[in-house]
Amino acid sequence: MKITNNHVKGIIYILIAAFCFSIMTLCVRLAGDLPTMQKVFFRNAVAAIIAVVTLARSADGFKIKKTSWPSIIMRCVFGTAGMILNFWAIDRLGLADANMLNKMSPFFAIIISIFILKEKPTLVEWITLVIAFIGAAFIVKPTAGIASLPALAGLGGGLGAGIAYAFVRKLGIQGERGPVIVMCFSLFSCLVAVPFIIIDGEPMTWQQTLLLTGSGVAAAGGQFGITAAYQHAPAKEISVFDYMQVVFATLWGVILFSELPDVFSIIGYVLIIGTAVFKWQYNIRRSADSEAS
Repeated sequence: MKITNNHVKGIIYILIAAFCFSIMTLCVRLAGDLPTMQKVFFRNAVAAIIAVVTLARSADGFKIKKTSWPSIIMRCVFGTAGMILNFWAIDRLGLADANMLNKMSPFFAIIISIFILKEKPTLVEWITLVIAFIGAAFIVKPTAGIASLPALAGLGGGLGAGIAYAFVRKLGIQGERGPVIVMCFSLFSCLVAVPFIIIDGEPMTWQQTLLLTGSGVAAAGGQFGITAAYQHAPAKEISVFDYMQVVFATLWGVILFSELPDVFSIIGYVLIIGTAVFKWQYNIRRSADSEAS
């Protein structure tokens, strides 16, 4: 399998996105206690600026395919709702449990893709996804508090993200440009957040401003990465690699907070990385078999 293969590109992009989103989570955590919608605004403002500048300098400008609008609207609505629910859950449930519930998004992406894109996963693909999810559970070790209203919000966040990723994949198949998808989603999310900031916004220190700006930069990288990933390959083939975000987040805990992983976390790393490697080899063998036939 050559590096130009779309499946390989999709895997690389989703790993980049996982790394960037782990940085985003770190910055949001370090920024302290601020209103959820304030964090949502900063998380998307930088991505919106980057996408607008990118499109302004492109040959096609801000041109959007007419056939893309229904999927763009669905991506914006479900993506924004999922993000708000996820941030709300993080503020009330705790980072570990909220992260665990948000990692249900690959399951939802695969399920929704069955109906939207007719992309049916194989038994092997289902099994690898389940193993990766179990690995993530070993790392974050969800507590009894996961059975609560904030937990339902966190699960809803995963559902929203999963549906949004399915529509990103559909837009990619239709030939819509990545910066267009990012711009529409980011601007939509910012517009939704503005009224809440006007009513309930809080002043920030320069450190908080810098950290939330950093979260926006990292989120922009993650957003462009996840958009490119699902444009290049189906969710059923690459979504398992999204669990690397949990591994990256744990690394930041070790490096910055001296949070050494316990034996359960190590088991989780082995399951996630082992599954990702197996999935990589599985795609290579399947690609070789299809080319041979």
